[in-house]
Amino acid sequence: MDLGLADQSVLLVGASRGIGLAGAKAFAAEGCRTALMARDAEGLRSAAREAGAALAVAGDATREEDAARAVRETLERLGRIDVLVNLVGGSRGDPGIAAPDSDWDAVLASNLRAAVRMTRLVEPGMRERGSGAIINVSSIFGREWGGAVSYNAAKAALIAYTKSCARDLAPAGVRVNSVAPGSVLFPGGSWDRRRRADPEGIDGFVKRELPLGRFGRPEEVAAAIVFLASPRASLITGACLSVDGGQSRSLF
Repeated sequence: MDLGLADQSVLLVGASRGIGLAGAKAFAAEGCRTALMARDAEGLRSAAREAGAALAVAGDATREEDAARAVRETLERLGRIDVLVNLVGGSRGDPGIAAPDSDWDAVLASNLRAAVRMTRLVEPGMRERGSGAIINVSSIFGREWGGAVSYNAAKAALIAYTKSCARDLAPAGVRVNSVAPGSVLFPGGSWDRRRRADPEGIDGFVKRELPLGRFGRPEEVAAAIVFLASPRASLITGACLSVDGGQSRSLF
C-alpha cells in the first residue's frame, strides 16, 4: 500500500537499533528522507548506513544542546521536519517505590522530557506549514500496571502528554499519537539479554504472557509508527495504539 509519505522528511530520535532502526528502514521504503539521532555514535553510523539515512546526529536527547543541534542540522540538511518520532526511553535504577530522586530523574528525562523537548523544538515549524505528525513511543506499561514504578509513571505521563499535544496542535493541522509496544525482541535489547541469561524462565514468560506465543518484532511496531505518520491516518490524533500481540490486559 502506498501510504503517501514520499519525499517527507523524518527525524527519528533514539534510532540506532531495535524499533528505531526498523522505523528508519520503513520510512525509507516509503520514499522518505530520514535523519537519525542517538547517543551511540558507532551504532548510529552503522544504522544510518543500513537504513540509507540522509543524516546521522550523535547526541543525547535528554540534553538541551544536543536536541537543539539535531533539529538544526536536520533542518539544514533536509529543509524541514514533517514527521518526528520520539523513541528514547528505557528503565533504569531501582524499580521500586524506594528509588532515589536520581533514578527518577534519569527515567523521566529519557522517557518523558526528551519527547517534550524534541516536540517543543519541531512544532513551531509544523504549525507554520499547517501540517506534521509526531509519534511518541510509549509502552503497554504506560497503559496498565507492570514493570518498574518509575518507568510505569513516565510512560503513562508520555501518553497523557501526547493527548494534550494532540488537542493543542490539531487546529494547526498537526497530528500527535503514541504507540504502546509490548515485549519486543531484537539483538542486544533487554529481552535478548534476559533470554540469554535465563532461557527457561523466558520460555515460561512467553507461554504465560504472550498469547501469540512469541515476542514482537521491531518491524511490527515500525509498521504502526509509519502508518500513524501517514495521510492514511488523517483522522487519527491523540490516540495510543497498542502493538502487543494481545499481551496487555487493559480494556482501554
